[in-house]
Amino acid sequence: MNVVLFEPEIPSNTGNIARLCVATGTRLHLIRPLGFFLTDKRLRRAGLDYWEHLQLEVHDSWEDFLASRCGARLFFVETGGTRDYTQPTYEADDYFVFGSESSGLPASILEEWCEQIITVPQVRVRSLNLANTVAIVVYEAWRQLGFTEGRIN
Repeated sequence: MNVVLFEPEIPSNTGNIARLCVATGTRLHLIRPLGFFLTDKRLRRAGLDYWEHLQLEVHDSWEDFLASRCGARLFFVETGGTRDYTQPTYEADDYFVFGSESSGLPASILEEWCEQIITVPQVRVRSLNLANTVAIVVYEAWRQLGFTEGRIN
């Protein structure tokens, strides 16, 4: 599985997501610009001592990321989508794309990929914390895969 953070802004969110990716055998993709440096102490602290185990790719742009994905499926996780995140049947090489904390994903991307938008249901809030949302979606996909893909024996 692959988690893609489009222009993430908060280093501690990204650090928590990095730790989750190590725990689930998931590759993390960051798309620039980032709202922090990869040496940021808040990023490093949230990821604890797992950085050496993280499968990380940093892409200079959305276009660079698209060119690197080898045709695998993309799912765009967005507040307000109509398709529940539990509905698709996930595959081991799927990519889950999440927008920045303050603005989500650009309308141009969502319009182009509208059939691939999924959402996490919620009430009374505009959105969940990014790291929490990533955890919900990744664990559902991993559950569907029988918790076997990416597992370290």
